[in-house]
Amino acid sequence: MTESTRRIIDIIRSVPPGKVASYRDVALAAGLFNGARQVARILHSVSKTQKLPWHRIIRSDGHIALSPESGGDLQAALLRAEGVEVSKTLRVDMGKYSKH
Repeated sequence: MTESTRRIIDIIRSVPPGKVASYRDVALAAGLFNGARQVARILHSVSKTQKLPWHRIIRSDGHIALSPESGGDLQAALLRAEGVEVSKTLRVDMGKYSKH
Protein backbone atom coordinates (compact mmCIF):
# COMPACT_ATOMS: atom_id res chain seq x y z
CA MET A 1 0.00 0.00 0.00
CA THR A 2 1.40 3.41 -0.95
CA GLU A 3 1.76 6.30 1.45
CA SER A 4 -0.84 8.34 -0.43
CA THR A 5 -3.29 5.43 -0.21
CA ARG A 6 -2.72 5.25 3.55
CA ARG A 7 -3.33 9.00 3.87
CA ILE A 8 -6.56 8.75 1.88
CA ILE A 9 -7.79 5.83 4.00
CA ASP A 10 -6.99 7.74 7.22
CA ILE A 11 -8.85 10.82 5.99
CA ILE A 12 -11.90 8.79 4.97
CA ARG A 13 -11.93 7.16 8.41
CA SER A 14 -11.80 10.60 10.03
CA VAL A 15 -15.15 11.68 8.55
CA PRO A 16 -17.51 11.35 11.53
CA PRO A 17 -21.04 9.98 11.48
CA GLY A 18 -23.50 12.62 10.34
CA LYS A 19 -20.93 14.37 8.15
CA VAL A 20 -19.76 13.97 4.56
CA ALA A 21 -16.67 14.87 2.55
CA SER A 22 -16.17 15.17 -1.17
CA TYR A 23 -13.77 13.06 -3.17
CA ARG A 24 -11.94 16.30 -3.96
CA ASP A 25 -11.66 17.37 -0.31
CA VAL A 26 -10.29 13.98 0.69
CA ALA A 27 -7.71 14.16 -2.10
CA LEU A 28 -6.64 17.69 -1.17
CA ALA A 29 -6.36 16.76 2.51
CA ALA A 30 -4.11 13.89 1.43
CA GLY A 31 -1.90 16.32 -0.51
CA LEU A 32 -3.10 15.22 -3.94
CA PHE A 33 -4.09 18.20 -6.10
CA ASN A 34 -5.89 16.14 -8.76
CA GLY A 35 -6.61 13.01 -6.73
CA ALA A 36 -10.42 12.78 -6.64
CA ARG A 37 -10.42 9.82 -9.04
CA GLN A 38 -7.75 8.10 -6.97
CA VAL A 39 -10.03 8.48 -3.92
CA ALA A 40 -12.87 6.89 -5.90
CA ARG A 41 -10.64 3.99 -6.97
CA ILE A 42 -9.51 3.38 -3.40
CA LEU A 43 -13.09 3.42 -2.15
CA HIS A 44 -14.07 0.96 -4.86
CA SER A 45 -11.18 -1.40 -4.21
CA VAL A 46 -10.69 -1.45 -0.42
CA SER A 47 -13.83 -0.10 1.30
CA LYS A 48 -14.93 -3.55 2.33
CA THR A 49 -11.56 -4.96 3.43
CA GLN A 50 -10.58 -1.75 5.25
CA LYS A 51 -14.11 -1.25 6.67
CA LEU A 52 -14.25 2.33 5.39
CA PRO A 53 -17.29 4.59 5.87
CA TRP A 54 -17.58 4.80 2.08
CA HIS A 55 -21.09 6.22 2.25
CA ARG A 56 -19.79 9.51 3.71
CA ILE A 57 -17.84 10.39 0.55
CA ILE A 58 -19.84 12.20 -2.15
CA ARG A 59 -19.34 14.56 -5.07
CA SER A 60 -18.28 18.14 -4.37
CA ASP A 61 -21.65 19.41 -5.63
CA GLY A 62 -23.34 17.38 -2.87
CA HIS A 63 -24.69 14.62 -5.09
CA ILE A 64 -24.19 10.94 -4.49
CA ALA A 65 -22.08 9.70 -7.40
CA LEU A 66 -23.64 6.24 -7.58
CA SER A 67 -26.86 5.71 -9.48
CA PRO A 68 -29.82 4.74 -7.29
CA GLU A 69 -29.80 1.14 -8.50
CA SER A 70 -26.00 0.77 -8.24
CA GLY A 71 -25.71 1.70 -4.58
CA GLY A 72 -26.92 5.30 -4.48
CA ASP A 73 -30.13 4.37 -2.66
CA LEU A 74 -28.13 2.35 -0.12
CA GLN A 75 -25.70 5.23 0.36
CA ALA A 76 -28.59 7.64 0.90
CA ALA A 77 -30.18 5.27 3.43
CA LEU A 78 -26.90 4.92 5.35
CA LEU A 79 -26.46 8.70 5.44
CA ARG A 80 -30.06 9.25 6.55
CA ALA A 81 -29.54 6.71 9.34
CA GLU A 82 -26.75 8.99 10.61
CA GLY A 83 -29.01 12.06 10.51
CA VAL A 84 -27.88 13.48 7.16
CA GLU A 85 -30.71 14.91 5.08
CA VAL A 86 -30.58 13.50 1.54
CA SER A 87 -32.97 14.87 -1.08
CA LYS A 88 -35.01 12.76 -3.48
CA THR A 89 -32.41 13.59 -6.13
CA LEU A 90 -29.72 12.11 -3.83
CA ARG A 91 -28.19 15.44 -2.91
CA VAL A 92 -26.74 16.53 0.44
CA ASP A 93 -26.37 20.14 1.59
CA MET A 94 -22.57 20.44 1.71
CA GLY A 95 -22.79 23.67 3.69
CA LYS A 96 -24.65 21.91 6.46
CA TYR A 97 -23.07 18.44 6.47
CA SER A 98 -19.52 18.83 5.12
CA LYS A 99 -16.74 17.82 7.49
CA HIS A 100 -14.57 20.68 6.19
